[in-house]
Amino acid sequence: MTKRLAYLIFAFTVIFFCVFFVWPIWQVLKGGFIDTNGHFTLDYIFTVFQNHVYIKGILNSIYLAIVTTIIALFISLPLAYFADRYQFPGKKIFTNIILLPIMLPPFVGAIGVQQIFGTRGILNLILLKCNIIDNAHLIDWLGSYKFLGMCLLNALSLYPILYLNIVSALANIDPAMEEAAGNLGCHGLRRYFRITFPLIRPGVFAGSTLVFIWAFTELGVPLMFDYNRVVSVQIYNGLKEIGNNPMPYALVSIVLILSLIFYVLGKLITGRQSYATVVKASHGSSLRRIGALKQTMCCSLFGGVTLLAVLPHVAVVITSFAGDWYNSILPNVWTLDNYKITLGHPLTIPAIENSLIYSSFATIAALIIGVCIAFVIVRSHIRGRNILDTVTMLPLAVPGLVMAFGYFAMSQKGRAFDFLNPIENPTILLILSYSVRKLPFMVRSAVSGLQQMSYTYEEAAQNLGCPPLKASIVVTFPLIMANLLAGGLLVFSQTMLEVSDSLILAQKQQFYPITKAIYELMNLFGDGPFLACALGVWAMAFLATAIIGASIFMGKNFGAIFRA
Repeated sequence: MTKRLAYLIFAFTVIFFCVFFVWPIWQVLKGGFIDTNGHFTLDYIFTVFQNHVYIKGILNSIYLAIVTTIIALFISLPLAYFADRYQFPGKKIFTNIILLPIMLPPFVGAIGVQQIFGTRGILNLILLKCNIIDNAHLIDWLGSYKFLGMCLLNALSLYPILYLNIVSALANIDPAMEEAAGNLGCHGLRRYFRITFPLIRPGVFAGSTLVFIWAFTELGVPLMFDYNRVVSVQIYNGLKEIGNNPMPYALVSIVLILSLIFYVLGKLITGRQSYATVVKASHGSSLRRIGALKQTMCCSLFGGVTLLAVLPHVAVVITSFAGDWYNSILPNVWTLDNYKITLGHPLTIPAIENSLIYSSFATIAALIIGVCIAFVIVRSHIRGRNILDTVTMLPLAVPGLVMAFGYFAMSQKGRAFDFLNPIENPTILLILSYSVRKLPFMVRSAVSGLQQMSYTYEEAAQNLGCPPLKASIVVTFPLIMANLLAGGLLVFSQTMLEVSDSLILAQKQQFYPITKAIYELMNLFGDGPFLACALGVWAMAFLATAIIGASIFMGKNFGAIFRA
């Protein structure tokens, strides 16, 4: 890549991020810190902290994120350790299915949780059959344990991110260091906590940071649980007053600042250079074979966690086939009509078409921009390329809730982008929001592919008279095509079921994407929830297919795109 082209891409990326990343965030901060006279003020922030309802929402969101991260950590650490250190039957299958929950959005799983833990849900009915409780003492799981239910659902959906980071960190540990500790009498849990865990701590904090931020700003699950005492739902409800009330801006500003603080702390911890790396072949050869009992334990652990994680989504699948389901463990009537109606319903058909349009254009935009950025980062030697790498990862630190609110704010009447007002037509804003937020996945995929490919192939082509740009297109692209397909599939599938952007920016029914349609169907009486589940199953099947394809293309490098 020529230096001039690299600088052009660098300049374009900076402008693009300034307009569609920094500017929306500035609109949020401006609304939270600038008064009507244009002067800086902290009054709105102080007002938020003087309102016990807002304080309760912020604290609940932090508690939700902390508990979610802790649960995800307890799930991920043993799974990653056993996957990295032991050889057991079916390991390849188990290490693939353990990633299944990342294909199943918690927003959809929340529907299944209601069917399982409702007052007349599956769990209570099983307890009734077993005479453990009676009709006079039915347990209101979603009333008494709603907060814990949200934590579990989030953790069981997000733990694969932590798992991938920890597995990657474990794979880079030099076995000689642990062997040396063993020779000095340090074994078992003591060696793990004294030697192994400190070496993988950067990977642990990298994954924990992402899980924490995603859980802290999760909107879909609290909405489906009808839990309004979290800051994300308070912001969503405040959209109606965005024109004349600074409180929603102040709330979003606080969420943004807290998220950035959490992200920076994670980067400071994970930014330490690791000295415990080793050639992967050497590490792979150190896998230990274990006895039948431990093999059973490993298989049970992997299978049990996966089963628990997909249980809410299994309930969604069952509900999608139900014609009538009340006061019974399984549906009273089974039918395929929900799927037929879903593919002909006036709300769902436009939603599917809209999501396909939004996701397709967002993927194309992310692909073009992401590949260009990756080439600058890996193939050029210009100053600032490392800064470019950091900048393109920033959307991971800024919650989708904040970005969606920023886009909504900057397009209000009288603002610079009022011609993109989502109340009239959110198409362009949704495409921009999707592409910016998922761009890190594409950049990671492309960077991973370029780093694996030797530059000598391009040099050989150039020595034979092929111009640099043509050499990149003719030689490099085919060699990294698997990575580009993986990144493209991931971006496309993730945007198809994006929650925050979809719920906030899509205001008119004719522009609803799939997730907004699911949410609206759940609020309808009659067969609305059954249709929502059927649409959710269609979406889950598509998402699962796309991510399985991405993981096949990327192989062991699939985890790289989820690193903070």
